[in-house]
Amino acid sequence: MVNVKRWLKHLFMPPWAWRRAFPRATLDAIESAIRESETRHGGEIRFAIENSLPASWVWRGMTGRKRALEAFSFLRVWDTEHNSGVLVYLLLADRDIEIIADRGIAARVDPAAWGVVAQAMEMDFRRGEFEHGVVEGIRQISTLLAAHFPPGKRNPDELPDRPVIVPSGYK
Repeated sequence: MVNVKRWLKHLFMPPWAWRRAFPRATLDAIESAIRESETRHGGEIRFAIENSLPASWVWRGMTGRKRALEAFSFLRVWDTEHNSGVLVYLLLADRDIEIIADRGIAARVDPAAWGVVAQAMEMDFRRGEFEHGVVEGIRQISTLLAAHFPPGKRNPDELPDRPVIVPSGYK
């Protein structure tokens, strides 16, 4: 059954809403946090923001989790030498964080650990603390990765550190 309130939220979400929550300075802080964190582990973190989904997708039952899995693919987070990519995906209209880890990391980190990080981020978002929520989430992800996926002798930066804004409906 379609959640009409959710459908309306996506339908009427202004395309520029992400800029209020994530001004340039916040995007810069997130990029710095990712860059710094990747020196402490062998993983690659990618942060993506999607403002809203097309209303027709919401009507047909598209969830944040399903969309995050699609984003993992089209953002090529899987394309690392050691299958060490982690996507942190925010569907802003729902204030929903999904964390998708590539198989190299998923084999070592308990999936429940990602849920704990996502819930903490979502709590910050409810208070309007977007920068703190993301930077703290990246710190927690980095701690998990450092414990299970230490950096090797060669630790290249394989994915862009800059947060990506996913256009609504992009495939």
